Amino acid sequence: MTGAPTVVLAHGVGSRHDLPLSPFYAYAGAFAALFVSFLALGLLWSASRFRGATAGHPLPAAVQRCADAPATRTALRVAGLAAALTVLLHLLLGPDDPDRNPAPGAVYVLLWVGLVPASLLLGPAWRLLNPLRTLHALLPHPRAPRPLPAGLGIRPAAAGLLAFAWLELAAPAPASTTALLGLLVVHTTVQFLGAARHGPDWFARADPFEVYSSLLARLSPLGRRTDGRLVLRSPFHGLDSTPRTPGLVACVCVLLGSTAYDGLSDNPRWLTTLQTSPLGPSTTATLGLLATVSLVAALYGLCAGTLRLMDRTLAHPLSAFAHSLLPIGLGYLVAHYFTLFVTEGPRTVMMAVGTDNALAPDPPLGPGGLATLQVAAVVTGHVLGVVAAHDRSVRLFPPARAVAGQLPLFALMIVYTLGGIGLLVA
Repeated sequence: MTGAPTVVLAHGVGSRHDLPLSPFYAYAGAFAALFVSFLALGLLWSASRFRGATAGHPLPAAVQRCADAPATRTALRVAGLAAALTVLLHLLLGPDDPDRNPAPGAVYVLLWVGLVPASLLLGPAWRLLNPLRTLHALLPHPRAPRPLPAGLGIRPAAAGLLAFAWLELAAPAPASTTALLGLLVVHTTVQFLGAARHGPDWFARADPFEVYSSLLARLSPLGRRTDGRLVLRSPFHGLDSTPRTPGLVACVCVLLGSTAYDGLSDNPRWLTTLQTSPLGPSTTATLGLLATVSLVAALYGLCAGTLRLMDRTLAHPLSAFAHSLLPIGLGYLVAHYFTLFVTEGPRTVMMAVGTDNALAPDPPLGPGGLATLQVAAVVTGHVLGVVAAHDRSVRLFPPARAVAGQLPLFALMIVYTLGGIGLLVA
């Protein structure tokens, strides 16, 4: 396998450092958007307005019946199994060349990136499509499942997300059939062993793709209320309903950090570092990925610690505001993977249906339009994060300290924004 195809699959946007974008205007616009939103919220938003899972306008009963019908759910499960079997056959029987085998594109583009729009439009789509959950439901279960440990949360999913990020961004040959088959074997083994011990609830806590889809679905306008009704809602209500489960901060920091590293990994200076490092490209990339995720987590931890110092009565400051990082992660995902999805996605589908020498379509946006989209996605994600953090702040802090209590979060948003913009224009 050649190096070039691997780079195309492993990095979302390509040569971001060539985008025709003035760093000054990008930074100035981002800072202005954050400052104006923070000021407006402080002046006009004095009480919490988000109601979490109790909010939403019910959809017609016919729509609910169709969505919950056994036939609908069975069709989705069959589709997930068929897609997984197709990928497996291509991995086992197809050539070890991502330009001729659609399996790498199916994993890194249609699955990883495709879950973003699917979850935003349809909710936690992977829960029904997940072939491992479907296979587990079809197998006999002679023993009663054991309860999941109370403190486990979604920490196993965070570890799985980090492992997948390593394979995509730091492994020696991420698009090789050997690497992808290894991923499939390890992932399947871990999930089936966990589900055999703890039942199907294991997937909701430990399957990285299911947790990833569920977190993104918090920003979907389609959701369910606590009474089970299918509703249309403001994404802020869904975001506010994010459970403060152990591992939430870890998952969000892995998403933010790995996507940020994806931006860094395309920087010419970092590419030179990888090629000249005495440790070798893969080891250096691994250290870079871990350092980026750790930096994101450390900055958030510093912010949470500052919040605790400002108000000793604030319980669980780490998880209290972790939901506000999800829009930022979504903004990073859109900025870094939009071009990959709209070009490599169709090419992967064409290869899967048997098209020889399938060529990726031209990007729908020119360099200027792409630069605008990327910066807008990053800035919008941070502004939405500021709104979510403000609403939570006025709920948790006394009125006299509600705005002041947001200052550490606002400073964190500025740092994340400047870092995200810097990765695009560097």
